[in-house]
Amino acid sequence: MSRPLADFAQTVGAALIKRSSGPRPIRSKIMSMPSTSRLIRTQTKKQTRIRSQAQPQVMGAGYAGGLRALHTSSPRSHGEITRPAPGTGIKLVFKDSKGAEIKTIEGNEGDDILSLAHEYDVDLEGACEGSVACSTCHVVIDPEHYDMLPEPDDEENDMLDLAFGLEDTSRLGCQVKLTKELDGMTATLPSATRNMYVDGAKARTH
Repeated sequence: MSRPLADFAQTVGAALIKRSSGPRPIRSKIMSMPSTSRLIRTQTKKQTRIRSQAQPQVMGAGYAGGLRALHTSSPRSHGEITRPAPGTGIKLVFKDSKGAEIKTIEGNEGDDILSLAHEYDVDLEGACEGSVACSTCHVVIDPEHYDMLPEPDDEENDMLDLAFGLEDTSRLGCQVKLTKELDGMTATLPSATRNMYVDGAKARTH
């Protein structure tokens, strides 16, 4: 083969090789690139994962804050009263601040003073409805029966510290439950009540 023909053949061959092999790298790059749908799915998963990681923290803070804001004591001892048959119940004597008898009533074992007062229309307030969050059901128990009562817990003591006319034998009526040993107990109403829970420091006279 002559020199010019050989050079021409070499040139044509090189061109063919370049043409056939040229697009392959580009095509391989295109094939290796993720599709649009795959990119969308990947991005969606990332966003979902981010939200799922962040959401409990936000909800937890809000939930805890909500609990703190809404937290109140629930009624512990205040409830419905069934009157015993006359002469069969535990006697409880209510007196006013001057020692005059208001009313003698009868209750069952387990009834609390506040509930009994409401059942028999004795003017003992109980603004917090027995949830140990005020001192308006404050009564003074006669010393003999006071010594038979269980010790007041911390919540009751905290409310008694706010009571008007506090005495050594003061208790919250909602927390004193009748037992057979307390038959004949006297509960004296103070001359006024101070409702720190509901209205600040106003004294309400009886």
